Amino acid sequence: MLGLVLFPHGAQKLFGWFGGYGFSGTMGFFTGTVGLPWIVGLSVILVEVLGSIFLLTGFVTRGAALAVFGLFVGIILVSHLKNGFWMNWYGQHPAGQEGFEYHLLVLGMAGSLLLSGGGKYSVDAMLSPWFK
Repeated sequence: MLGLVLFPHGAQKLFGWFGGYGFSGTMGFFTGTVGLPWIVGLSVILVEVLGSIFLLTGFVTRGAALAVFGLFVGIILVSHLKNGFWMNWYGQHPAGQEGFEYHLLVLGMAGSLLLSGGGKYSVDAMLSPWFK
């Protein structure tokens, strides 16, 4: 589920799908408006796209979960902590001023996958006999 929810967000940033701004628009926002170094902006996009695909397939599950966990800790600290806990469900705050409650759910899912791995039907499980 985490990969399924995360992929459209990454696809918006990388491909411009689902109403997103694509790679150049997103990188412009990250580096210009948010003030992130370009390598951090690129990492955000790659973690959201590749991390979600890895989670969906169960490939390098713990590594992808760790990357997503780190990404969302960073998102909370850089963008959402100052807005408080609650999401902007009723439009009471200006656009983009969301709290971090959704992000805590992502941290919980990523943390669970970090501890448990991809499970017996994952690519990791199929490859594990080769690495024992």
